[in-house]
Amino acid sequence: RGTVTAFSPFDARADAEALRKAMKGMGTDEETILKILTSRNNAQRQEIASAFKTLFGRDLVDDLKSELTGKFETLMVSLMRPAYIFDAHALKHAIKGAGTNEKVLTEILASRTPAEVQNIKQVYLQEYEANLEDKITGETSGHFQRLLVVLLQANRDPDGRVDESLVEQDAQVLFRAGELKWGTDEEKFITILGTRSVSHLRRVFDKYMTISGFQIEETIDRETSGDLEKLLLAVVKCIRSVPAYFAETLYYSMKGAGTDDDTLIRVMVSRSEIDLLDIRQEFRKNFAKSLHQMIQKDTSGDYRKALLLLCGGDDD
Repeated sequence: RGTVTAFSPFDARADAEALRKAMKGMGTDEETILKILTSRNNAQRQEIASAFKTLFGRDLVDDLKSELTGKFETLMVSLMRPAYIFDAHALKHAIKGAGTNEKVLTEILASRTPAEVQNIKQVYLQEYEANLEDKITGETSGHFQRLLVVLLQANRDPDGRVDESLVEQDAQVLFRAGELKWGTDEEKFITILGTRSVSHLRRVFDKYMTISGFQIEETIDRETSGDLEKLLLAVVKCIRSVPAYFAETLYYSMKGAGTDDDTLIRVMVSRSEIDLLDIRQEFRKNFAKSLHQMIQKDTSGDYRKALLLLCGGDDD
């Protein structure tokens, strides 16, 4: 359900030559660069980079960095990152240096499948010779840290037959841990939301509504705060629908004054081959305008052109 698929007929050498020509000499032909890189999938972009090195003895990413600037450069360089390195790289930058970017940790770890999380941990170790869990625990604390660690274990129950008696039990436990308790037993929320299967939790949320009269999101909103609240809400939203979660993430990256370009780029690039078509549908359904229209209004120049190509069409 991605907007970017394998381009055919594909010729890595011809693409490499066109890119070299676009960057050689005075001035840069941005149009050619963005057209090629947004219409090839990630595997093909890696082939182009390898052909580029073979033909010209130059590194394509280094050339892009030296020829392009600003958000457009960030977007093009992000497209060149191998898919499996993309998340590891984003996480490394979120925990590097002064201050941690909790938003990035939340978005990635709440939305990726257990298999994807295992993959990210492996790649992180290979690329940066460091243990991702150690790095994250070194930079976070409290219940927020505990839920991140639970998600990093990537041991969520696989989807299977849903046991209704366990659904009832979990819903009751959450009700007692939140609404019925003076103070909140965050640990119960962390364990249940971090380890149960997706189909089980969807039933738990329905049952919770029946028992308490509240959506689970309302309870989390009332009973928790700060980074933990944001992470719990992200987990619940992703259990309900990953595309809807990303539609909302994209909407808020552009809503109001100023654009959160890092988030906009990260989501557009990381979902372009996975579920961007579904995200577009949810966006249209929930925000009374299309993703295409919002990008059009909120960005400009080559950066806008490239994002619109990744978006792959309007949903009027």
